[in-house]
Amino acid sequence: MTDFPYVPEYITVHLGPPNSSARNVTVPFLEYIQNVASSELYPTWPENALRANIYAQVSFALNRIYTEWYRSRGYDFDITNSTAYDQAFVEGRDIFENVAEIVNELFDHYLARPGFIQPLFSAYCDGRRVQCEGLSQWGTVALAEQGLTPYEILTRYYGNDLDIRTAPIRPLVQSYPGTPLRIGTVSNSVEIMQGRLNRISNNYPAIPKIYPVNGIFDLDTYNAVVAFQRIFNLTPDGVVGPATWAQITSVYTAVRNLAELNAEGITLQDVTRELPNLLTEGMQGAEIRLLQFYLRTVGTYNDEVPVIEIDGFFGPATREAVIAFQQFSGLTPDGIVGPNTWNALIAAYEQIAATQQATGDVSLPPTATLVLGSQSNDVFRLQQNLNRLAAFYPEINPIPQTGYYGEQTRNAVMAYQQLFGLPVTGNVYPYTFYLIEVSANQAEMNGS
Repeated sequence: MTDFPYVPEYITVHLGPPNSSARNVTVPFLEYIQNVASSELYPTWPENALRANIYAQVSFALNRIYTEWYRSRGYDFDITNSTAYDQAFVEGRDIFENVAEIVNELFDHYLARPGFIQPLFSAYCDGRRVQCEGLSQWGTVALAEQGLTPYEILTRYYGNDLDIRTAPIRPLVQSYPGTPLRIGTVSNSVEIMQGRLNRISNNYPAIPKIYPVNGIFDLDTYNAVVAFQRIFNLTPDGVVGPATWAQITSVYTAVRNLAELNAEGITLQDVTRELPNLLTEGMQGAEIRLLQFYLRTVGTYNDEVPVIEIDGFFGPATREAVIAFQQFSGLTPDGIVGPNTWNALIAAYEQIAATQQATGDVSLPPTATLVLGSQSNDVFRLQQNLNRLAAFYPEINPIPQTGYYGEQTRNAVMAYQQLFGLPVTGNVYPYTFYLIEVSANQAEMNGS
């Protein structure tokens, strides 16, 4: 499930009921809607009736795409041509010319409730052979003959609280982030997953709530994932791979009734993520130090980006480094660090770190954030540095070097953060890791 609806360039249709062995066909979405409309509607109907039905057909299909209704259930298609489940589609059929012209105009329009994001699950039936909750296709003819507009016809069936919106056109993508989410992962995908698990837990109280929902895959998130996996008969390993992600998406769709007329709507607040603040010349603080750390690292390995000092002040030298990096990355070289520059900078850092790891060089901090519950060689390295500091700073207690990030390690990290004027979070981001290692080196060098 993506944050916002879109029209896919192509849609894959299963030529039969979901569990049948029928073939799949992949067709352009525009041609799919032309086919559906030509298969279900009569070209002699009043134009306003045709338009009202086409709005409903597009919205129905986009709801299937938005909720990943079939993909999240393990199917390799987006919709079926079985009218018991979806919409009629007849492979290779002739398309009515007047119907095609209307579809060409409306194929990127969909219905939605005011204040909600998802396309309306615009249930409908023919109204003669089959009656249902939702739009009656033959009923639209009578209403159009009475002079009602397409919107007025639609509100007769779906209520007055109805919007008609347009969606952008882009390639079909799956919401799964591509790599498994596990302890230490920090990303928008983790934040999305945390929010969905919290909503699911309303229906399945055995799943513990995750607070805060912040995009950090910590121990609380791990415990919620394991509980979810146990309830839904998945391997309880605490890792969100494709199967667990798909099951979370499917259950989330179900508990919010997103594929029903009475859906519990997705609001803008549900999908809005916190992006990094815009950083500009003249600013100072912890975010600037993080920016400078990434720029300095990239500059050390890339001659096109100057190596700068980490002083926490966004001065001319930092701006020049930002512009140089933006030019190198094909971004607008405006010297302003927004989400696109942040993402490109972190990606460049991660590529350098991955190359170092492949060659056995571990001088760079790890790319993953270390949190309570993390277990890795990077945690062992962190514990070594904290114990080096403990020899000089009594505020930091010595800890066992086990490679497991437990309470003792977290307390030592928080003591370091308190001592060196950092936000006391207990989480070790790459820059925090870097500072701890630098502090340990300086303490041993200075003997204090």
